[in-house]
Amino acid sequence: MKKLLNTLYITKQESYLHKERETIVIKQGKEKLGQFPAISINNILCFGQVSVSPFLMGFCGEQGVGLAFYTEYGKFLARVQGKQTGNVLLRREQYRWADDNEKSIRIARLMVAAKIANGRSVLMREVRNHGENKILSGAVSKLAVSLRRAEHAEMVSEAMGIEGDAANTYFGVFNELLRGSGFSFSGRIRRPPTDPINALLSFAYTLITHECSSALQGVGLDPYVGFLHQDRPGRVSLALDLLEEFRAPWADRFVLTLINRKQIQLKDFVTEASGAVRLKDDARKVLLTAWQERKQVEIMHPYLGEKVAIGLLPHCQSMLLARHIRGDTEFYPPYIVK
Repeated sequence: MKKLLNTLYITKQESYLHKERETIVIKQGKEKLGQFPAISINNILCFGQVSVSPFLMGFCGEQGVGLAFYTEYGKFLARVQGKQTGNVLLRREQYRWADDNEKSIRIARLMVAAKIANGRSVLMREVRNHGENKILSGAVSKLAVSLRRAEHAEMVSEAMGIEGDAANTYFGVFNELLRGSGFSFSGRIRRPPTDPINALLSFAYTLITHECSSALQGVGLDPYVGFLHQDRPGRVSLALDLLEEFRAPWADRFVLTLINRKQIQLKDFVTEASGAVRLKDDARKVLLTAWQERKQVEIMHPYLGEKVAIGLLPHCQSMLLARHIRGDTEFYPPYIVK
């Protein structure tokens, strides 16, 4: 199994990264903020005003180290990409499948079903841990209906419609998962997030999307050509496809843990003149530290039957998807929590 390496999250504004011998150095002006062995780094994510030396960019591209740039809010800007890895025959087959509705829908409905099932599991877990809740139980029943519909979708557009209905049901009861924290949630707002919950969710989804994109490229698939999300210039459609499986069990539960344990509080947010809400710098460090710790936690993979770190889940699913497209397996097994 692939080894889980570290991810550098650069949030200090006006930082500068460069390579010094076999290490990556982070500076702000003349002050050295950190120095890390390059061999231990798998991804570098830069938020806001962060500069990277051309030599370090070249090193990242050559060695397959993911280097991406985001705004302070977590909106994706650009990614440094080296030479494509993997067999060109695999990518050609991926492109053919993406143009074939019958093959696309076979994968798309599994991904949608996994997303619905995982969201339903989060709600059921809350009921088990904190007692009967009629609002949550009603949503669980509605999601069961959506799950059955997803399993019989015949068009990608139909699967997307079912996914949208299920998301409305799931987020419609999200407030019930918040316990005495002072936070409230009235619905999913993406661009830009205008309340703390949406800001946290969007940030977590951004982090996982990057992990999925890097994992897909690592196994030789093209992250820009998906089966559920349609092609759009600059959009990593296949990475967004994989993200659907991880939203509820990984990102949403992580956000809920931060809030319910009061690791992140309302005072940790600032509202910009545009109405966009973002985390303050110190709170973002708290989030990223907890995120890195969460990635190290090992779980039993439901299909592979072996323990893997949560941070390797995108690699596992990318590997399974590549096997299916190559014809090594009859079905693609999506990630579904038990």
